[in-house]
Amino acid sequence: MKKIVIFGSTGMTGLCAVEAALKKGLQVRAFLRDPERLTDNLKDKVEIFKGDVLEPDSVANAVEGTDGVVVALGTRSCLDPTSDLSEGLKNILEAMRAKNVKTISTCLSAFLFYEPDKVPQKFQHLTDDHRRMYEALKETSMNWVAVFPPHISEEPSCETIIQVNPQKSPGRAISKWNLGEFLVNALTEPKYYGNVVSLCDAPK
Repeated sequence: MKKIVIFGSTGMTGLCAVEAALKKGLQVRAFLRDPERLTDNLKDKVEIFKGDVLEPDSVANAVEGTDGVVVALGTRSCLDPTSDLSEGLKNILEAMRAKNVKTISTCLSAFLFYEPDKVPQKFQHLTDDHRRMYEALKETSMNWVAVFPPHISEEPSCETIIQVNPQKSPGRAISKWNLGEFLVNALTEPKYYGNVVSLCDAPK
């Protein structure tokens, strides 16, 4: 794994994934709609790729020449009905098939552990789209990792509890730094391929 592309690279988790990948010595292509959202300390360290995940051609160009994909797409706190995340992921998966890129880690949500009618009302639309994303991953033969994080916090990095195919989240919160780092590390950990992974900050 030498070069990765990160979709959602200017979001809360995406920025942390970018930093984690750089610390790991990876070449990073940051896919984003607005280059101004990338923090100044990262602009000269990554390959900036302006595009939109709903445009298949730009997604395909972004995936070409990479060894792995991190998906940290979000809605910037908008909870309106959407299919943008799942449609974007489908474009990413199609581009990966076309460009022969086989490994992807994707940030979803611990609400996917819930029965649909148990998801809090305000999060139902977003969770529905996360569920469509998960189904799209499962339909591929790729080395996919579906990450179901609990509440993503601003807390600093700390020791992490990681569980593979749990029935529920192992805890209530995960540091954005720990989550971003895991999304990158999971690309080179075959034990996570084809599995749901949930993680949380270890009790202090």
